[in-house]
Amino acid sequence: MSQTDVVQIKVDGHSVGIIGLKAVIKDMANEYAERPDGEIRAELLKRLCKKNYIPERVKESYARAFLREFKRFQGKPYEEEEVSEGVEIKVLGPGCAQCDRLEQELMQVMAETGIIADIEHVRDIKEIGKYGVMGTPALIINGKVKSVGSVPPKSKIIAWLSEAKGKRLKGKKRT
Repeated sequence: MSQTDVVQIKVDGHSVGIIGLKAVIKDMANEYAERPDGEIRAELLKRLCKKNYIPERVKESYARAFLREFKRFQGKPYEEEEVSEGVEIKVLGPGCAQCDRLEQELMQVMAETGIIADIEHVRDIKEIGKYGVMGTPALIINGKVKSVGSVPPKSKIIAWLSEAKGKRLKGKKRT
């Protein structure tokens, strides 16, 4: 399994990695395009449960998320996932030392400040290209490019996360 087989989606406000979602959606695209939502949800869930562990108590939430992704792929209107309370962060980079350092810095700042955030490390070059950045590591906070080509100082990360969260935070100084 390659990293491109795993796609991050939102399920009940949390980022979740799903194995094989793109392949299943492409496989079902033509045959299920005009079928009722309930039938599409059931088939997506059935197929994706083969490669993903989905607890019984949250299957309906996953089914809704899978349907949303299917409709998005089809270019049809879909119900948006509820916005989580936290901040959405994306680290763009192939997994080099600088990219990993940026991710670690973010986690350290979150621990120090108590900010709740979903961090996704996007490693696929094609996905990175969709953000229009010309260097890595790149930092995206709530959909806005904040940094490209370097690991920003901790003070800047704290300021950006504070702004995204909408409150003033104090972080420890870097030594």
